[in-house]
Amino acid sequence: MTEGKHHWLRKEDAESTKASFPELFFDLVFVFALIQLSQTLASDFSLGIAFDALIFIFALWWVWIHTTWVTNLLDAEVVAVRLLLFGLMFLGIVLAIALPKAFDEAGLVFALAYAAMQLSRSLFALYAFKGVDTASFMTFVRITLWLLVSSAFWIAGGLVSPENRILFWIIALAIEYAAPLVRYWMPGIGASPAETLDVNGEHLAERCALFVIIALGETIITTGKTASDHADEGGIIFVVLVSAFLTTVLMWWIYFHDGQENAAETVEETTEPQNTADHLFTYGHLPIVAGIILTAIGEDFTLTHPHQEGGYSNAMAILGGPIVFLAGTLWMKTVATRMLPWSHCVGIAVGLAGFALAPYAENVLLQFLSLAILFGVALWEYLALKRFRRASA
Repeated sequence: MTEGKHHWLRKEDAESTKASFPELFFDLVFVFALIQLSQTLASDFSLGIAFDALIFIFALWWVWIHTTWVTNLLDAEVVAVRLLLFGLMFLGIVLAIALPKAFDEAGLVFALAYAAMQLSRSLFALYAFKGVDTASFMTFVRITLWLLVSSAFWIAGGLVSPENRILFWIIALAIEYAAPLVRYWMPGIGASPAETLDVNGEHLAERCALFVIIALGETIITTGKTASDHADEGGIIFVVLVSAFLTTVLMWWIYFHDGQENAAETVEETTEPQNTADHLFTYGHLPIVAGIILTAIGEDFTLTHPHQEGGYSNAMAILGGPIVFLAGTLWMKTVATRMLPWSHCVGIAVGLAGFALAPYAENVLLQFLSLAILFGVALWEYLALKRFRRASA
């Protein structure tokens, strides 16, 4: 049995760097989950709901990125690994269905689905590495123990009243997000040694880039549907639709034109691929994805109520989304190139200054400001890179 599991590990060849069809199939669940999340938040967005939104964004990202880490280590073309992904897909559908009512009557269903995804994947990795790679096996022993603790808080949160639920779930997420930082230290067995896992940086970079595409695609879907529902409200809807589309294109440009490829090269060339991948992908991509989701919510506000003076609540999404996105790409590019992109710093500063307009400005004005910020950042970076490459030639 032990000998038979060696072929479960990801191969070291050119094809291994590419996302497999089972992985892409698995990602479809998260298209559904992100649509559920955006629609839920757009229907009633406030300061309190914005905090709840962070719980969902952190949870969805964490279950996806850690599944990606496992498929980075294992071969998704192997039947057993495929079956794992199919099982996780079903649990993901249950998770997404429960999400809109997770702070009401569906809290326990959401918690059970999330805990089942985390634990089943980790237990599978334990079995896959047993007798094959002792160091990786012990790492997943530690991971599983941490997940058992966090799962207890997830399930306890699902059982208590909705008013107290958020506290338990914050603790659960804090446990899970802290675990890699302390290398899954456990009493009696200590911490996992550095650089234990055989990370394929190019594959991990491609998978995270595809998730960014999913988030951007969800923005296109929700924006298009909302615009279609309000198409009879005049030319302002078309103008906002154009602005929203250009905003999405500019986020794609800022992420892919210079950042994503550098991130992939950095994690491939570094002597600490596991630690670098954690910085660039596990933690570094969270604000990028969160920013895109918030931007989609803001665009929904602008399409449904273009002339409303939304105040700080709407501004958190309309301006806050691009700010969080720029902060994430700033971190990624700084880690990858060891150079601070000043265009992103200025864009974030202008966005924060724009909050001063929030109590007086209509949603459409804030949307145009958001578009102008992203356009300015993209143009500045493009011209700066062009000059740099010309000088280096």
